[in-house]
Amino acid sequence: MFGIILSAFILVFGVFLKVTQHPGFASSKKLAWMLIAIGALSLVFKILNYK
Repeated sequence: MFGIILSAFILVFGVFLKVTQHPGFASSKKLAWMLIAIGALSLVFKILNYK
């Protein structure tokens, strides 16, 4: 259950980095794509393997 929550948080944080207009996060746009991909993939596989 903790893994699902953690991967959902990573996905939400990646989306936050992608849509924010704050100048401090402007250099993190490439990191945002990586976090979105990792969060989405891990969330899908954790939900599929959840028992």
